[in-house]
Amino acid sequence: MLSEFQETLLQSVKAFQSTQLVKNKYENVLQNLDSGIMLFDSEGVLTFINVQMAKLMEMPRQSLIGCNLLQMLRHPHLSRFKKRKILRIYREAIFHRKTYHELIDEYGRHWLITITYGDQMDGDYLLSVKDVSDYKQIEQTAYQNDKLAMLGKISAAIAHEIRNPLTAIRGFIQLLRPHLIQLGRDEYARIILMEIDRANDIIHEFLNSSKPSAPQKSVISVPSLLKEVVLLTESEALMKGCEIHLEIMAEEMYVSIDVKQIKQVLLNIIKNAMDAIGEVEDPEHSGVIHLDAKIVSEYVHISIQDNGNGMDKGLLSRLFDPFFTTKEKGTGLGLSVSYRIIRNHRGNISVDSMKGIGTVFVIALPITSFKAVEPSGERR
Repeated sequence: MLSEFQETLLQSVKAFQSTQLVKNKYENVLQNLDSGIMLFDSEGVLTFINVQMAKLMEMPRQSLIGCNLLQMLRHPHLSRFKKRKILRIYREAIFHRKTYHELIDEYGRHWLITITYGDQMDGDYLLSVKDVSDYKQIEQTAYQNDKLAMLGKISAAIAHEIRNPLTAIRGFIQLLRPHLIQLGRDEYARIILMEIDRANDIIHEFLNSSKPSAPQKSVISVPSLLKEVVLLTESEALMKGCEIHLEIMAEEMYVSIDVKQIKQVLLNIIKNAMDAIGEVEDPEHSGVIHLDAKIVSEYVHISIQDNGNGMDKGLLSRLFDPFFTTKEKGTGLGLSVSYRIIRNHRGNISVDSMKGIGTVFVIALPITSFKAVEPSGERR
């Protein structure tokens, strides 16, 4: 009888140890997920939080276990920004029954938040948080490419429809020119033909802007390129009351690019920086544009930073949209064309800005190890 009891007890201990082992194994998996996880019981008390979630909240795990929502919001280490976000998620989950939420944190990262509750959770509430910034970037890139492709199609169609009547008008003016000469009005014909040619040039330029040609690449030194760009812009910058500072982290930086197209991008961004500095109303404000280049992994990062008026998040989200501009006489094509040029070079262009502080553009271009040539095209 005693031996049977001992055997049953031993089996129970083994079963408990096995269950505990499985529990520890699964808990270890949850602790090391790249997604943040929090589990609240039916009373609203936090019973589990993994390492990633504690990092996101920037708070010690052990200080959170056993807290309810109110106690968490009163926690001295919880930032004001995170308190607002937690309250917003709570309202939307409880009052609007929303189970999916997207938010942007104070560092500009995108997060997808999922709340699971109901019968399958036995009254518990599971909250998971995942960083989806990379997916958002891919989505934004695809969206931008679609818009630029559509712009190219629209531009080609408009140009075709305008060029046809212009060609007919030009032909008839040339036929009428002998009669105008007899009437002593040859000047009229000359002006009409000149204006038609000018209209055709504008259409050609518009087409090239909306659909840049394939890059005609040559390998050049990035410092040499930036020095030439500074020489081209510093006189205009001084006239507008700002200075251009160039800083090169390494002299040996070569890229394979279409020099004319990349110059167009750099000059456009610097011109925008000058305009942003000009919008600052403080007469004592000293405008500065910083250019620098450095190697990051397999790319050269060219940075253009200004201390101008800056932009809010609403403007930033539409900055590369075709025809979007805040300037009275702007076309809204400059940055959308710049975006496409950089993408055609297998690079990337990003921007960050803060209202009243300034703006920084970063252009990433693939680095090359080939022999460099000067921007003018002559080999070093």
